[in-house]
Amino acid sequence: MSNAPDVKSPETPAVTPVRVVIALFLFAPFVAMLWVGSYAKTDPAFIGIPFFYWYQMAWVLISTALTAAAYALWQRDQRARRSARSEDGGVAR
Repeated sequence: MSNAPDVKSPETPAVTPVRVVIALFLFAPFVAMLWVGSYAKTDPAFIGIPFFYWYQMAWVLISTALTAAAYALWQRDQRARRSARSEDGGVAR
């Protein structure tokens, strides 16, 4: 026997397609940087810079863009959840 109160399941699921996309956006740079075998080479060079270096620097910019996109999606998701909760008569946070 459990003394825990009965908890109603939320109307909106915790895992949504938007949240999966956010997770992929945040996970992609880690995979790209940890998979060293994919960029451990010198060719092709870009303006005299070996591939090993410019690939990593490109991922700095790509990671910034992906993180900003993930944040924007998260904010949109949170606004949608708050509005759905307030329309249902729930307490908005």
